[in-house]
Amino acid sequence: MAMNVGSSGSDEPMMDVNTTPLIDVMLVLLVMFIITIPPTKHSTKLDMPQPNANPVDTVPPTVIDIDVDFDGKYIWNKTETLTLQEIESRFAVESKRQPQAELHIRADKWSKYEAVADLLAAAQRGRMEKLGVVGGEQYM
Repeated sequence: MAMNVGSSGSDEPMMDVNTTPLIDVMLVLLVMFIITIPPTKHSTKLDMPQPNANPVDTVPPTVIDIDVDFDGKYIWNKTETLTLQEIESRFAVESKRQPQAELHIRADKWSKYEAVADLLAAAQRGRMEKLGVVGGEQYM
């Protein structure tokens, strides 16, 4: 039982390229390349916060909710409707308190951008430092 490898017994040379030596050479070059690469010694300096032994203040901050209605009215803590001038005078008083209250602004879906921008400018002029815009889920 003999095995015949090749075509039907003709004396033609084999036309396939032997790639085994090529693969061996490429693997050796790859290993040499990996070995000769210098290790990276770059580092990035990060200023991480230091642990603080002081107890965390557990008192929740005072929150001022201001709603901007669709027609440009400002509603202070869901109870009273104020003008922009009255809000500015209240910001002047609230900004002097320690700790300063958090200001949560909630604009109606149909309110004008100008009314919200005027309120943000009034908060900036009144030196309010803790400010957040809430209620964005209605726009999604």
